[in-house]
Amino acid sequence: MWLAMPAEPGSNAVSLRPLADRMRPRRLDEFAGQPHLLASGKPLRIAIERGQPHSMVLWGPPGAGKTTLAELLAGACQAEFIRLSAVMAGVREVRAAVERARTLWREQQQRTVLFVDEVHRFNKAQQDAFLPYVEDGTLTFIGATTENPSFALNNALLSRLRVYVLNSLDAAAIDEVLERALRDGQRGLGGRWRLSALARQQLAEAADGDARRALIWLELAAELANAQDTSLETALPEVMNEGAGRRFDRGGDLFYDQISALHKAVRGSSPDAALYWLSRLLDGGCDPLYIARRLARMASEDIGNADPRALQLALNAWEAQERMGSPEGELAIAQAVIYLAVAPKSNAVYTAFAAARRDVGQYGTLETPPHLRNAPTRLARQLGHGEGYRYAHDEPNAYAAGECYFPAKLKDARYYQPTANGLEGRIGEKLERLRELDRQSSQQRYR
Repeated sequence: MWLAMPAEPGSNAVSLRPLADRMRPRRLDEFAGQPHLLASGKPLRIAIERGQPHSMVLWGPPGAGKTTLAELLAGACQAEFIRLSAVMAGVREVRAAVERARTLWREQQQRTVLFVDEVHRFNKAQQDAFLPYVEDGTLTFIGATTENPSFALNNALLSRLRVYVLNSLDAAAIDEVLERALRDGQRGLGGRWRLSALARQQLAEAADGDARRALIWLELAAELANAQDTSLETALPEVMNEGAGRRFDRGGDLFYDQISALHKAVRGSSPDAALYWLSRLLDGGCDPLYIARRLARMASEDIGNADPRALQLALNAWEAQERMGSPEGELAIAQAVIYLAVAPKSNAVYTAFAAARRDVGQYGTLETPPHLRNAPTRLARQLGHGEGYRYAHDEPNAYAAGECYFPAKLKDARYYQPTANGLEGRIGEKLERLRELDRQSSQQRYR
């Protein structure tokens, strides 16, 4: 899977290549976007300008320019550019690339840049195959990924690479790409077609940060306009409607970022933002049942006993989605999202549960106090199980003042600290009254 060299301008091969490939920048000044990486004085720009490559990972969304940057870096240092796709390649192809790199250096003193697209698809053994050759400088390794390298790459390889984060392109950068494609007479559409500034802006915004998608639409619109003998602006809406859609990765960083945003909007009592992120998730194809499950978690974690109805409403929305499916069930989920966002907030249950679990881990298997043990048999009663237990319903106000239900070592533990919000404020008041009764009691279990 060696990268074919670009055909000469004007050749038949040029017309056979997709517009997005033909318009790939050949020089740094043709590259649109990523100023945080390519502005004057930035390390990546310096590496390209000086022809001094180093091994790296380019992490970013589709159409942001990862492959182009790798090619520019290889061209700047006059290195052999070998491209592998992790979707199709394996260890055999990696070894062939390494052997090619060794031969070029031994015979011609020429460096090699090995570019691996979708590198996150390589397993640990395949990633480990690069290590010795990155380490000894046999080749410069450049990996491209749409997944978080911290999760997608093993630590041994990642520690030898510099990570550059590419952003999705803004509309202005994509408009620049479109304008160049419309104007370029050798690789682009050669000035045959015209687009108004408004139409270009709409196309750039609809591409959702992906320059490749914008160029594909532009080329399809030109072909359709030719076939129908219409204008480019007439053809564009048709091709854009067929391929439109926001970026979503169903389990990758975008997915978890948007789930996180929904959770934080609910926690922050922002129903409008919560609805926006819910809509983004559904638009991207997220399973509504997954969202419903997360809402049940939010109801306990961020609302808890400040409004116990929140959990019930979340469960009702979950059931509605299961029973009715989409889109009817999604409205119930939206209802739950709004309710959770405007409900009084408390994380007292969440923090109390976490504190109790910490004590379990710290103190290990503390013995159950005798008065709390089960006593179903004569032997158990002879051993003192249940002895001294005070049945709360036989006590004044159904409360055994001074009794303790902890092991002695944890007799003063306090996990649940109710807030003053919603129903939890009343719960806190009641607990304080009961504790006052404990303090006044002459029957305290542990003194």
